[in-house]
Amino acid sequence: MQRIVFVPNGQVDTKIATDMAPPGFELVEAAAFSPEFNAAMPGCHYLVGLGDPRMNDAFYASAPNLKLVQLLSAGYDRCDVPAAHKARVPIANNGGANSVAVAEHAIMLMLATARSLVWQHTSVASGIWRGNDWQNHHVFELSEKTLGIVGLGTIGKKVTRIAKAFGMPVQYYDIARLTEDQEDSLGVRFRLFDEILKTSDFVSLHVPLLATTRHMIGERELGLMKSTAYLINTCRGPVVDETALTTALQNNTIAGAGLDVFDQEPPPADNPLFKLDNVVLTPHLAGPTYENRAKRFRNAFDNVQRVARGQSPFWVIPELKDIVG
Repeated sequence: MQRIVFVPNGQVDTKIATDMAPPGFELVEAAAFSPEFNAAMPGCHYLVGLGDPRMNDAFYASAPNLKLVQLLSAGYDRCDVPAAHKARVPIANNGGANSVAVAEHAIMLMLATARSLVWQHTSVASGIWRGNDWQNHHVFELSEKTLGIVGLGTIGKKVTRIAKAFGMPVQYYDIARLTEDQEDSLGVRFRLFDEILKTSDFVSLHVPLLATTRHMIGERELGLMKSTAYLINTCRGPVVDETALTTALQNNTIAGAGLDVFDQEPPPADNPLFKLDNVVLTPHLAGPTYENRAKRFRNAFDNVQRVARGQSPFWVIPELKDIVG
């Protein structure tokens, strides 16, 4: 019987994992690198959980039967990809299980920043109806505002479709450019990265955290944006140079930002972003929703069964696609 080792943590529901586990497999639940985990790995064929930087060369050597690392997350920046490549073990992400949630969250942050939602709530809660000098505290509609998407993957495409319903023209930058027919079908147009920054009213980031994307939004890039523009980040905190962003927000280089992710998580209590009134902050909760708790395991266990049948897994991360058939 082939073994699945499931690694629980605070973000996943262990009961759902148990209920949805496919028949004919041994399911072992064990905390990462616990004695139970270490004992289970020599006979493990499939690992289901979140990325862990301790999964290095020594880890793969301890799991000679491992056929698949199946993530429950979209991001894989905590994985030791070279070690997986050397061991020829594919790593697959969650197949867009949280894509609807993240796309909706990105749109929510656009609305919250454009309509000064936090300011409105604070005014009402403090007894200052409509705030002080509300006539000069402008709020904006999304309709006819240009959205620039950086990273047009599964989530970026879903953001596009929702934004179109709000009447937003959408342009995108991605190293994997769509064909003209695909652009026509989705209703988007390709622009160079700097063009996105210069011409968008909202810039929404949807890229993985890689060496090439770390701090891809820094002082130079923020300086290219409109002074009336908003930055939305629901992917990974280090994609943005947080110090440069804080300065840009303090100096009104850009109008505001909506952030679900941070350089350090949780952020320290003295993070200067907490003192700014032109930023909306959420605690890296764009992805987890009630609905996608089951979606993640459905995709994970389907992928496990695909590999068990001798098929290639879905959703293998780009750096490891060369090791699968």
